[in-house]
Amino acid sequence: MQKSACFYLGKIVKKYSFKGELLAKLDTDDPEQFLEMESVFVEHNKNLIPFFIESLSLHKSTLLRIQFEDVKTEADADNLLGDALYLPLTMLPKLSGNKFYFHEVIGFTVTDTHFGLVGTIAGINDTTAQALFEIERDGKQVLIPINDDLIEKVDREKKDIRITAPEGLIELYL
Repeated sequence: MQKSACFYLGKIVKKYSFKGELLAKLDTDDPEQFLEMESVFVEHNKNLIPFFIESLSLHKSTLLRIQFEDVKTEADADNLLGDALYLPLTMLPKLSGNKFYFHEVIGFTVTDTHFGLVGTIAGINDTTAQALFEIERDGKQVLIPINDDLIEKVDREKKDIRITAPEGLIELYL
């Protein structure tokens, strides 16, 4: 499995027992949706390795307590500490309305209610305090904050996002 076909689920943060159980911090607001997993990919030494799950439960409502089939000792568990967990993109829950995954909107057009067609989303910058649409327009880059107050409509069929940007923001880049 290629990492590009997966999404980041979380990270193994500590051992739970001497029998190889581990605790993982998931990158989600709803960890309960992942309690039925049968397997997960663990990134170990820059490779994605499938691990089958023997048991799963929530620990203190925010951590996932995992017992992998082939991890039975503290030494086995130590070997996985700090490793990232991944799942195939096909396992992402479907979103509707104006909610979307960042990878899902790459290639969508952005239309502003006042300006008109802004351009095409070439990427998402989520390394800043506010995630930004990186929009390509005639060889120039336009950065628009990803903010619920600015997004009017996400049309998955037309691959278009309608926004109302603050006055003058788009023109600033052009």
